[in-house]
Amino acid sequence: MAPRHKVLKHGTLAFSGGGGTDCMVRNLSAGGARLDVGNPLNLPSSFTLCIETDQFMRRCHPIWCSDNRIGVAFD
Repeated sequence: MAPRHKVLKHGTLAFSGGGGTDCMVRNLSAGGARLDVGNPLNLPSSFTLCIETDQFMRRCHPIWCSDNRIGVAFD
């Protein structure tokens, strides 16, 4: 398991069909991230996490969901 680093960064989940939603990145590792999102129930099965300030873009998919928090694994 890769070590997770606590962060507090604004991100965007970009959907392949167009559109997206804002998120807050709470922790990050080489294999995934924990995100706070407004409504995790309407997310597609995969999307791209973008952190503009870091020029970071990774394709990912959700692996767990609790309230407005989701865990994603990078593809």
